[in-house]
Amino acid sequence: MRLKGGVVTRATTPRFARGDSYRKTQTAMNNTTLLKLHRWVSLTFSLPLLLIIVTGMILSVEPIIQGRGLPAGMVDADRLAGLVQRYDPDNKARGLRISPTSAQIRLLGPALPAIDLTTGEVTTAADPIGDLMLWARRTHEHLFGQDWLVTGSTIAMTIIMCIGVLMGLPRLRNNLSGWHKGAAWFTLPLLLLSPLSGLCLAFGLTFAGGPPPPASGMTLTAAVRQLGASHDVSHLSMLANRGGRLMARIYEDGELRAYTVTKDSVAPMARNWPRLLHEGNWLDWLSGSLNLITSVVLFGLLGTGVVLWARRKLRRRPQRPAPPEAAPAV
Repeated sequence: MRLKGGVVTRATTPRFARGDSYRKTQTAMNNTTLLKLHRWVSLTFSLPLLLIIVTGMILSVEPIIQGRGLPAGMVDADRLAGLVQRYDPDNKARGLRISPTSAQIRLLGPALPAIDLTTGEVTTAADPIGDLMLWARRTHEHLFGQDWLVTGSTIAMTIIMCIGVLMGLPRLRNNLSGWHKGAAWFTLPLLLLSPLSGLCLAFGLTFAGGPPPPASGMTLTAAVRQLGASHDVSHLSMLANRGGRLMARIYEDGELRAYTVTKDSVAPMARNWPRLLHEGNWLDWLSGSLNLITSVVLFGLLGTGVVLWARRKLRRRPQRPAPPEAAPAV
């Protein structure tokens, strides 16, 4: 209130100040709603996301290990073809997989043996790293047969990240909440790339055109010889029938390249960039390390998010003072 010309008038707030205050209030309300949505989507999908993140962390190491290949001179095309012919004379195997960590060949098919590349004999020795990678891949891609849950959790992860972006740049503080926000923002491109590339794989988006036509009628032994004529099979990861054609995946210059093997040629397939980026197979140690960092940050964000929620729920709220007792009537 103020006196103007002998008349009492009411002091008014400038329009621009009222507008600024209104915008701040609306922003705070929107951020509160977004924070609740961010929190509850994360909690709803926390268990499947935990499994997907942990198995992804394990698989991040695979390119670093597999990219080294077998020791020089351990195997060439003739020796590999001879071992396949010896232990699969009836051509029952649908493919083979080589494990550099245990120096073993695993023929893909029922009742087919694992072969020790050092001795050339059948082996019953365990391959703990290879078995761990196989379990991690199956769980990461199928989650115990619940493929829909993998896709749904990946979509939820993308939504969680988008909500975090919509809440705006945070104020960084040296506490658990500050580290949670800072880690998310400083690694945001890597974090977004992980679920987006995973969704491309889930929905079959390769950006590489259609696959080559099927070409059957070639034995696994002949395919090994054909591949070995132009490539070093000591860096071969897998050779198997995929969609009616023999496909080889082999590490070359740090990248896991895919080839189609036919009777006439070994033709490179177009790069499937979503798969290369998601699996970290575009430059063995570098891409694997970036995927490992991404997995560690995602694990940390999920863990700190749950801790922050639990702290909020378990925090004792101040008790309201009891109302004063009414004085007795006289």
